[in-house]
Amino acid sequence: MGNDVDDALALAILHALTDRGECELIGVTLTNANPAAMPYIRMIDDFYGHGNLPVGVAIKDLKGGDGDGYMAQVLRTMHYAASDAAEPAPGLLRRLLRNSTAKVILVQTGFSTNLAALMEAPEDMALVREKVALVVAMAGNFADGAAEYNVRIDAPSAKAVFERWPTPIVFSGFEIGRDLLFPAANIEHDFSYANPHPVAESYRAYKKMPYDRPTWDLTAVLEAVRPGYFGHSVNGSVAVEPDGVTHFNFGPGNRQYLQIDPARRAEILSVFELLSSEPPHKR
Repeated sequence: MGNDVDDALALAILHALTDRGECELIGVTLTNANPAAMPYIRMIDDFYGHGNLPVGVAIKDLKGGDGDGYMAQVLRTMHYAASDAAEPAPGLLRRLLRNSTAKVILVQTGFSTNLAALMEAPEDMALVREKVALVVAMAGNFADGAAEYNVRIDAPSAKAVFERWPTPIVFSGFEIGRDLLFPAANIEHDFSYANPHPVAESYRAYKKMPYDRPTWDLTAVLEAVRPGYFGHSVNGSVAVEPDGVTHFNFGPGNRQYLQIDPARRAEILSVFELLSSEPPHKR
């Protein structure tokens, strides 16, 4: 959260889908160690009426991964201060998995640090196999071979997770969200039910308006909760180079990456616009 504004839009969509009964958001974990990140998450959760959600804080301060494109500014605008502590993200993930009565889907829209930490002990790997149905990760680049940001910032963790995580992973590569631009007009018109609105204020603070922004993290959320908007590659495996470059190898494995039909771009964007700006049900 905080390195790009698609983080905020993606969390807003998860709250909307929870309100609609399409999923149950049971916790949020961070890989950005910026001190504004935890209170910002608390503010968003409170705004959407889900202030009891646990938040797990980052365990590493990663160079280039602790940005604040809008969080502190919006916290001031919203006059919000979080006073309660949060537990380290891997510990929260363990607790949520142990307590879940059903298998869960993990949506990873940041770095792989927390999931890599869950692979360090045999008992954690057994817990993952038992309780995790799927990971949907906004990570990698399966179009032009360039290193993608979420992988590059913590390439060792990405390598561990992408190559050894025991359950299926679906990747939304850089090329998917890049070609789906969230319209600034939606920010100006559809969030006006609240003034100030923390998500709209975040979008305005991130760059000079008006601008249309790629929807990288939103694609992973949509795939996790409403699969069917995107196509999938065949099965295979993913290898990670030290510089963060990802390679998809077709063949044995339980990894896939998303593909997009250009004819469905307008439809997918309309879903993003509707869900991200939907008023909270419980506020």
